[in-house]
Amino acid sequence: MKKLKIIGLVLLCLALVLGITYLILPKGPRDPMQYVDRTHQSRELFVGNDYAVVAGTPWAAEAALDVLERGGTACDAAVTALLMINVTHGEAASFPGIAPTMYYDALSGEVRSYIGVGKAPAAANIEAFKDKGWETVPKMNIWSQLVPASVDVMTGLLQECGTLPFSELAALAIKTAREGFPIHNVIMQNFDMSLFERLGMAVLLPYNAQVYLDGQWWRPLYLHDRFTQPDLANTLEALAQAETTALAAGASKNEAYQAVRDYFYQGPIAENIASFHQEEGGLITYDDLDSYTGGWEQPISGSYGEYTFYTNSSWTQGAMVPHILQILEGIDLKSLGHNSPAYIHTLAQAVELAFADRDAYLGDPDFVDVPFDGLLSKEFAAQRREQMTDQAFLDLPAPGSIAGYSTYTGTEEGDPYQRMNVFEKALVKANPGQDTSQLVVLDSLGNSVVMTPSDFPLTPMVPGTGINLGNRMNQFRLDEGSVNALQGGKRPRVTPHAVIVFKDDHYYMSYSTPGGDMQSQALVQVFLNMEVFGMDLQEAISAPRFYDISSPESFAPHEAFPGTIRIEAELFQNAASGLAEYGYTVQEDTMWNKDFGAVGAILLNPDGTIYAASDPREETTALGK
Repeated sequence: MKKLKIIGLVLLCLALVLGITYLILPKGPRDPMQYVDRTHQSRELFVGNDYAVVAGTPWAAEAALDVLERGGTACDAAVTALLMINVTHGEAASFPGIAPTMYYDALSGEVRSYIGVGKAPAAANIEAFKDKGWETVPKMNIWSQLVPASVDVMTGLLQECGTLPFSELAALAIKTAREGFPIHNVIMQNFDMSLFERLGMAVLLPYNAQVYLDGQWWRPLYLHDRFTQPDLANTLEALAQAETTALAAGASKNEAYQAVRDYFYQGPIAENIASFHQEEGGLITYDDLDSYTGGWEQPISGSYGEYTFYTNSSWTQGAMVPHILQILEGIDLKSLGHNSPAYIHTLAQAVELAFADRDAYLGDPDFVDVPFDGLLSKEFAAQRREQMTDQAFLDLPAPGSIAGYSTYTGTEEGDPYQRMNVFEKALVKANPGQDTSQLVVLDSLGNSVVMTPSDFPLTPMVPGTGINLGNRMNQFRLDEGSVNALQGGKRPRVTPHAVIVFKDDHYYMSYSTPGGDMQSQALVQVFLNMEVFGMDLQEAISAPRFYDISSPESFAPHEAFPGTIRIEAELFQNAASGLAEYGYTVQEDTMWNKDFGAVGAILLNPDGTIYAASDPREETTALGK
């Protein structure tokens, strides 16, 4: 009994010391900066004649605009915007994460896709994950890191259509990372963590906490406080210096771009990443980095009326945009009324049918025989349209049948808190850094790049580098029967994708959005707002949205909520009761909620007028001339 009293007294004293220490630690803002947030603020449609850019933050849009003003190409502007997003929105789209990309070449009229998602390390396999007791790929373990892709994307774009040195394109991102920028509203939402959750980050991911919390877990982030990333600035500077050194040695422009890539995938950065993984028991090796390839590919496509939609291949869910629209084609949507219960029900059914097909057929085409012709045919869309019902689906719909292909979708389910301690559970619940970003560029020659960069600081960052390798392996399935089953060297089927639209066989629009499984739904809703209901581009993006969450989520543990639709507040008031009569469970969300996407789009009229619009749900910004 005496020992227990002594232990209790010691614990009480320790608690008092910790409490007093916490009280005297600095907790206020460090260095507030002037900034006016754009999130939840109305937007005006940009109208111009020369060029335009839409990007996930105003700093990225301004950097790209500056490049266009100096005669740079869409590829030049996209690279500088991507780097600025990595700095000013890096908690949602990290350097050097994923960056699915589409490119339109106005001279040739050709549309191409660039493979912007990395591969699983060669050592990754389902058995190894299950031997660790995991039912699904964990959200915040080093084993969920892919070989990074965005440096390959940037150098691939520049070698194809770049004109300016990488060092020049990276200069503003380096300066901003070193000198800082004001924490904006979306960062605050992404790092809305309690004291205990911040402590969990410091314990589990100490370098991440150093980068994002400045090493002071007891101190919350403050809106508009200065945020710096000096380690990332040094890393980008080293890449720029690799190019400068190559040029000084007589390298051509493209050889100098290649030197940037080589420094990352074969030089000191690759060695640093590989050493870190070896020390921490990770899977990525130097050979994984050295042998990594991305590259150009033919896009996949489908049509709706006079519109043709081009998107990335089946290492993304991009096929869902044309597939959903083709299921809806022929239905008199206008007569249903914009965002009426009948309209929402009709779109929700198409979405659920298309997502069932996604999970049955779409995976890395280098590993999976994907029935593109069948999946995106008008006949298959008509077959799926016949499966639509007058009431909400009581269960998840089965995938459609395509001759010669199986329709197994897998049964993998997992506990999101599997094998986690109390800190891990808290941090996963907080989900810091969720989201994605986006950028669209149209240059004065009519060339366009559209990109959807992403990755989050939920896994250990590489100390001293500012490099965040994300957790995109989390979108694999640990089910050998799934088309999206984990395999070494395979790409997961990720949610981010980019879209280019033609009208009457001519370039019309480029657009993309963050939002996970909402992405395809948001892009479809924006397009139909324009095409069916006659809204201009800005009106179409700003209009309230709905989000069908019936299908299994792409991120593990792949939860599904059959018959459930989330609706933004303004729309909820008009549609909730009607949707309940269709059999849906309806959840009300705030207006202009970032979970519903943050679409950015640029549209080129046949008369040469350029329209650009950004989403009030985030800091997304449209600029141009």
